[in-house]
Amino acid sequence: MNLSKRDKAVNWHPYTQMKTANDIIPIVRGKGIYLFDDEGKQYIDAVSSWWVTLHGHAHPYIAKRVSDQLHTLEQVIFAGFTHEPAVQLSENLLSLLPENQKKIFYSDNGSTAVEVALKMCIQYAYNQKHKKTKILAFKNAYHGDTFGAMSVSGRSVWTQPFGEMLFEVVFIDVPTAENLDRLTTFIESISHETACFIYEPLIQGAAGMLMHKAEDLSELMKVCRKQKILMIQDEVFTGFGRTGKLFAADHLSEKPDIMCFSKGLTGGTMPMGITSCSLEIFDEFLSDDRYKTLFHGHSFTANPLACTAALASMELLLQPETLENIDLIVKKHSVFSEILRRHSKVENVRQTGTILAWEIISSGKTSYFNDIVKMLYKEFLNRGIILRPLGNVMYLVPPYCITSEELDFIYHQIIEVLDHFYH
Repeated sequence: MNLSKRDKAVNWHPYTQMKTANDIIPIVRGKGIYLFDDEGKQYIDAVSSWWVTLHGHAHPYIAKRVSDQLHTLEQVIFAGFTHEPAVQLSENLLSLLPENQKKIFYSDNGSTAVEVALKMCIQYAYNQKHKKTKILAFKNAYHGDTFGAMSVSGRSVWTQPFGEMLFEVVFIDVPTAENLDRLTTFIESISHETACFIYEPLIQGAAGMLMHKAEDLSELMKVCRKQKILMIQDEVFTGFGRTGKLFAADHLSEKPDIMCFSKGLTGGTMPMGITSCSLEIFDEFLSDDRYKTLFHGHSFTANPLACTAALASMELLLQPETLENIDLIVKKHSVFSEILRRHSKVENVRQTGTILAWEIISSGKTSYFNDIVKMLYKEFLNRGIILRPLGNVMYLVPPYCITSEELDFIYHQIIEVLDHFYH
């Protein structure tokens, strides 16, 4: 059997209805923006392999650093022990984050980074003997697939089987100039029982790349700060350059209390989650009372290999040529967005930094389950481009190593598909 058939015999893939799924494509290697299948066909990874690959596949510098670390220390329990990559990564990351972020807690992925943040906020109030258990979140939110992360995500068919098992969350609209007064009044009315507000800054990715303005979010954050509601900024997707700046926080005038990271953290090399927090949060867990401890941990907490990959990825991210190429992507997306806006089959074109999204006008409504997705996905694969539409919402989130010519190729193929293959 070939690799695809062997896979079908043993594997269950994420977000995939296995009965009706297209044939799985066996990928045997990657280089830069390209992935290669078992027949030698190359694909441009225009979605950074679920938004994680920052510098391209099999980056030699990251690979060398991880290989060296593998021959030095591959793993050690992080309860009662530490190591150089974890300390250095925390130091380096904190130097880039808002100045109120002072402590790093390691976990395994984006969902667990969110779980840690939620537990910090709930126990922060509990340690103070305050009963504050309400949580605020945006409608259409997505923060992960574990139970806590699902609970603070928008209710949908994804979460429906578990609906009665998810804890109650207060969902609010994303802020606009028109609704800020109404949101302020509502938040003030429940502030005495609200532990925290969790939000995706600027872009709600899984909801269909929905975008809101930095100035409006900053105003909402001011309200939460005034009402002593802790703020969890989920930068799992937006962190490490995706918004055109290093972090979405760099667009905002207010600072969150807690931040969550994963995806691009290790440059897409291996799983890791990070939750950073302020000293105010951390200090509430410092006590002679052992019951005030944050009882949370993972077997691979602060894994030395993942820490090393993250260190190498951040070094690459901060190089002038990477920052210049991020700026190139932002500018070229902006030019292409104007072309898309003039196209008769496109609507709701939006861009934040290196993220460009638009909707295909179709007979079905804008939805993850819009039937147009299969045709679009297959057509772009035939053209050697991996684009994974969110229903009729299409988007580009390319690795930062992509060239101007490669972007032009993608843009050209998108227009061709819109002109000749979509009816």
